[in-house]
Amino acid sequence: MRERVVVAMSGGVDSSVAAALLVERGYEVVGVGLRLADRPRAESFHRGCCAPRDLADARAVAARLGFPFYVMDVRETFRGAVIDRFVAEYGRGRTPNPCVACNQIVKFDHLASRARALGASRLATGHYARRIQAPEGRLTLARSADRAKDQTYFLFGLTQEQLRLAMFPLGDFDKAATRGAARRLGLTNAEKPESQEICFVPEGDYRAFLRRERPGMDRPGRIVDLGGAVVGAHAGVAGFTVGQRRGLGLAGGASPRYVVRLEAETATVVVGGREALEQARFRVEGVRWSLPAGRGGRRLLVQVRHRQRPAPCRVAPLPGRAAEVEPEDPAALGAVAPGQAAVFYEGDILRGGGWVAG
Repeated sequence: MRERVVVAMSGGVDSSVAAALLVERGYEVVGVGLRLADRPRAESFHRGCCAPRDLADARAVAARLGFPFYVMDVRETFRGAVIDRFVAEYGRGRTPNPCVACNQIVKFDHLASRARALGASRLATGHYARRIQAPEGRLTLARSADRAKDQTYFLFGLTQEQLRLAMFPLGDFDKAATRGAARRLGLTNAEKPESQEICFVPEGDYRAFLRRERPGMDRPGRIVDLGGAVVGAHAGVAGFTVGQRRGLGLAGGASPRYVVRLEAETATVVVGGREALEQARFRVEGVRWSLPAGRGGRRLLVQVRHRQRPAPCRVAPLPGRAAEVEPEDPAALGAVAPGQAAVFYEGDILRGGGWVAG
């Protein structure tokens, strides 16, 4: 009897090729798409994952390859775990990363349960990542062959149980090879462009989305320098993130100014020079370790933004699923925005990660 695998299919070329590769390898594939959020009626809004037209693309791929495809309605879970958190974090002056929560709670939790209900032993996705087993026997992830497409940053929160279930067929592929496989297989979405947007935010305008979700969130306030002097005004802290330079609307000044801190309670944006962004140490909360760092901590590479070049830091575990991070060169790490994911690597091997406190 063939091993049954559920493949999370968004309608994009990556998840479609992941499913096709598993069919070629002899697995019994079942495709599942996720209905994540209600969509605007505008036909132009289909570029995020799992929009109606995307689900139609996934269904067409499944039909061509000869396996069943189902749509799972997870709107309620997605609303609570991803959208409501996204809105609340911006309201607190933080910078959330909704893709991490979506992967951990929606795709590798609820969808994993669906996979088991369908009699599948594994759950596959189109992420660019490689699952590996460390010498001590624990599972973790390694960066994909295509470093530009690597998505391990978004997957740091997976538990050992979720990793045991997971398959990443594209881990050894680059994007060109993925599109080549799609053309070879005659998939209708072989040339489909990638989406770089937040999937539930129309046209990428997250500020307008926040205003609709929580009217009154944006309160006009002051922009002040590190000494407290007023240097400008703004329409709401949700329009800013730590490290931002553009869009401040500040004229003049001998040197560029950046957002250093957001004080949501008083609707204040604090700005300063680049050096003010550097932190000698910072706290990370909600940490999950795939490979524990040990009580005394260790030297690891830390990444605080997707596509950022990781920087060497001393990472020391703290009680209560927290960690303290001390960059060797704070300038190399750059701006550390509260609410973003801080992910820890040893070379290409993922060791853990959590959320920047503040």
